[in-house]
Amino acid sequence: GIPAIFGPLPKELPNNRLGFARWLTDKSNPLTARVAVNRHWQMLFGGGLVKTVEDFGAQGDWPSHPELLDWLASEFMEPSLINCCRLDEPLPQEWDVKHLLKAIVTSATYRQSSRFAADSLRRDPENRLLSRGPRQRLAVEMIRDQALFVAGLLHERIGGPSVRIPQPVGLVRELHGVNDDAPVDRAPEIHRRGLYVFWKRTVAPPSLTTFDAANRETCVVRDSRTNTPLQALNLLNDPAYIEAARNLAERAMLAKKKPEDRVEWMFRLATCRVASPRESAILRESLLTHLRHFEADPKAAAKLATVAESRRNESLRVAELAAYTTLANMLLNLDEVITKE
Repeated sequence: GIPAIFGPLPKELPNNRLGFARWLTDKSNPLTARVAVNRHWQMLFGGGLVKTVEDFGAQGDWPSHPELLDWLASEFMEPSLINCCRLDEPLPQEWDVKHLLKAIVTSATYRQSSRFAADSLRRDPENRLLSRGPRQRLAVEMIRDQALFVAGLLHERIGGPSVRIPQPVGLVRELHGVNDDAPVDRAPEIHRRGLYVFWKRTVAPPSLTTFDAANRETCVVRDSRTNTPLQALNLLNDPAYIEAARNLAERAMLAKKKPEDRVEWMFRLATCRVASPRESAILRESLLTHLRHFEADPKAAAKLATVAESRRNESLRVAELAAYTTLANMLLNLDEVITKE
């Protein structure tokens, strides 16, 4: 049954989970749609229209834009055709998450620049008035997904069982005193989205917890985002990110012939903008430094070229590939790359 304060379950609904789901999403109950819309808004803007996304009750915050929240909830339950741009697009369905997200991200509010003046920051420090575009570090799963995508490694199959990604050797023994290291999946499954990563609560993946992943002991609605040196160490040394950097380097070396073109290509792919002349000069100088190092130490170059699951392209010179890999690894570690702005 349902709590007595809400009255009896309608007679036409079965007294089971299906009946409860239909009651919960009935259009005469706008709370469910408002809560869902607020969660999606938080994902995109870093904060909900109702700041206390975990509390829509009397103890929670008042919506910053109540009319907008109501409109989005109505659009979520009964979508209009205002955001269908092409005739070949399928018509939106009720409770269509993709339609809702499209309506938000194509709005002028979302597409604002995240740059702000000092006066704007003083008057609206948390951007509650939506005076600028959102700026926030990517969610933990998205950081890995983005690196795999930029590298051309992301395996986009939908559904299926979870995948086991590599864990530090001896982690289970360190935490539980027993050797219970499970076998790791192989490519291409290992390159699936973070959504499908196998998670053991008592032995959480360190690469995810470093970026503030919830411990999953309780339901966490509002994400926390920190900035620590461990995160940079993770991006620079985790085999998954080194593998992504090597594949990004291979893509650049195969796509362009000149070193300066390769550097520009990698930078634009990682940051979605063109490098300034000063940035290009720094990157080219860094590439030459790494190339001299790996030409003098071929063993280090060969070791870097064999990290992780995927095999390197044998047609590419090892020292050169290692130099571009190091440069790509640096690009994937930039704040600008792991921050949505």
